[in-house]
Amino acid sequence: MVTRPFTPRQHIRLCTASDGVRIASATCGSGPPVIKVANWLSHLDLDFTSPVWSHLMIELCSRHTLIRYDQRGCGLSDREVADISFDAWLRDLETVVDASGLERFPLLGISQGASIAIAYAVAHPERVTHLVLHGGYARGRLKRSCDPALREEAEMLVKLAELGWGQHNPAFRQFFTTQFIPGGTPAQHHWFNELERLTTTPGNAARIMRVFNEIDVVELLPRVQCPTLVLHASGDARVPFDESRLLAGQIPGARFVPLESENHLVLETDAAWQRWREEVHAFLPSAAVIDPAFSALTPRERDIVELLAGGRDNAQIAARLALSEKTVRNHITSIFAKLEVESRAQAIVLARRAGFDAPAA
Repeated sequence: MVTRPFTPRQHIRLCTASDGVRIASATCGSGPPVIKVANWLSHLDLDFTSPVWSHLMIELCSRHTLIRYDQRGCGLSDREVADISFDAWLRDLETVVDASGLERFPLLGISQGASIAIAYAVAHPERVTHLVLHGGYARGRLKRSCDPALREEAEMLVKLAELGWGQHNPAFRQFFTTQFIPGGTPAQHHWFNELERLTTTPGNAARIMRVFNEIDVVELLPRVQCPTLVLHASGDARVPFDESRLLAGQIPGARFVPLESENHLVLETDAAWQRWREEVHAFLPSAAVIDPAFSALTPRERDIVELLAGGRDNAQIAARLALSEKTVRNHITSIFAKLEVESRAQAIVLARRAGFDAPAA
């Protein structure tokens, strides 16, 4: 287990979803925002003590304002809930986003969080600037094959959760732990076994697994408009490697990064961890060094400047921000006046010097 130099301070708050369920979210770090979509087995109060994924949280907090939340039925969010469904998870993400006050942001989706991130990005293309999908899938276990044996196996795993999830003896939960982190140390396995017991009830675990099995967002993949980075461990025992190949193959322009690991969750001791860090940091927008000339711009004008600097034309900007082309032209006229430039090319040069988006690939 790696000794942590510090535990980032986080601000935990509760926001209320449309059906009255209270969702716990946390903000930590500083810099450009990243919203992490909730995935199974999260607990906001335990994340930074985790020998399994605290390194990932701390890494993101070191460069970004990280916003994450506990899935309904889990962690610090309400446990006793009537609705556990994909649609409810999507509404919960919308609730957390609205409570954050952010207009535009990247989304990080891990495991089944990837499918929720995809659905949100398609429903709200004007808000999502980048997608990072790790160990994700667009179709659940029962959508990948019609094999009756697969359905029987899936139901067996659900029953296993119902019977053994809440027991102090970790024997039942160890099966799931081994799928997530087969390369983990005994200490990491012990922590993950306890997290499974502490983060949700046996009944909720079974309900959640049944929803996972039926996820299907394949038809949404070609409609993703933002730059997308797809990462997946080649030896993943929890989610087949081919599921991320499907994501990367059908999301327009997606970058695919295979990771040499057998762990569904990339551990700090994995050789693949350094690759993950490099790829994600290179992909996500960094803090811009803002020229004083840009301080007079409104938030919407700054959004347009970022897209201008990325090489988008007026029609593309209008589509991305859900504006009319006339409104975009009016904003650009205002931007030129504030920046004291006479042409689009001059504005783009200034914007790129100030650290806004590089040209689109």
